[in-house]
Formats: sequence, structure tokens, C-alpha cells
Amino acid sequence: MKVSREQAALNRERIVETAARLFREKGYDGIGVADLMKSAGLTHGGFYGHFASKEDLMIEACQHALEKSLEGWRAKVARDPQQALPAIVDSYLTTRHRDQPGGGCPAAAMGVDVARMSPGARPAFTHATRQQFAMLEELMPDATADATPEQRRQQAIATFSAMVGAMVLARSIDDDALSQEILGAVKAQLLQD
Repeated sequence: MKVSREQAALNRERIVETAARLFREKGYDGIGVADLMKSAGLTHGGFYGHFASKEDLMIEACQHALEKSLEGWRAKVARDPQQALPAIVDSYLTTRHRDQPGGGCPAAAMGVDVARMSPGARPAFTHATRQQFAMLEELMPDATADATPEQRRQQAIATFSAMVGAMVLARSIDDDALSQEILGAVKAQLLQD
């Protein structure tokens, strides 16, 4: 039975949303196409009507997840530009984020997978990372108002890298107290005035 264009678009969107969550939760190699499609409520046979390969889906899912992450940051900026950076850091470096990677930052959950894929997977990741750096540059504390653009950029890169690194470490160890200590220590460093 042929589906309408609208239904096909909705199915594709459901596949991408499901893949974005599952790739962050299980990793690229941790979920197969059949299980991914089952989780999306669709049949395995329909996958190749939407995507040429699992890697193509990973690229689109990564783009989707990165855009959602940026939307969350933009919402924090819109609510309170002066407190956006502390809000971003505070919400990022939490045990909730650590324990629920499926809805969290794609850089911390999918970065290693993207690095291991073909070069075609990297441009979307690079583009979104540049956008995150640019947003953070604008949010650096007033104490750095006299900083050069290069210094503000370095500070933004260091801030995001510290957040992602802390999340990767916190998820990688089996000692909950140490995991929380990592998140707390990096949060304290980043929120220092």
C-alpha cells in the first residue's frame, strides 16, 4: 500500500527523532536498523525508502539532535540573556543529563561515533559546534567584556569542551559519587565569577 507524501514525511520525521534518541542512548553500533524501525513503529522494509544507509540516517539524526540542542540554548538566552550561560552550564552538568543521554547533548553522546564514521558525517557536527561556540562567545561574563574576539572565542571553546568532557567522563565511570564530583567540579569552575 502506497503512503501519501504527507505520511511519508511524518514517517521520516519519526524515524529521525527515534534514531536521534537511540543513537545517543546506545551509540551507532548499539542499535540496528530493524530495532530502530521497530522502535519508530515502522517496518524494517521501509527504511531504505527513506535513507540510503544507516550512516545517512545517523547524519540526519545528528543534525536533528544538534539543532534541538541549539534550540534549548536559544530558549535560555531568550528567557534571560544575562543568566543564559549559568543556566546552560547548570542544566548541562546534571545527573539527569548524565543518566538520560537520549534527550541530551549530541556532542557528549555521539561525538565519538561521528569521529569514527566517514568524512561525510562530520560537516553537520562541525557546523553545529561552530554555532554553539558562537553562542557561548556572546554569553561570556561581563568580566571578559574587554577581551579580544579571539580570547572570547577561546573561552567559549574551553567552556563547551569542559562541559562535554565532564559529561563523557561522568557517564564512563561506575562510581556515582565520583561521577557527581566530576560534574560538580566542572560546574563550579565554569560558574566562577
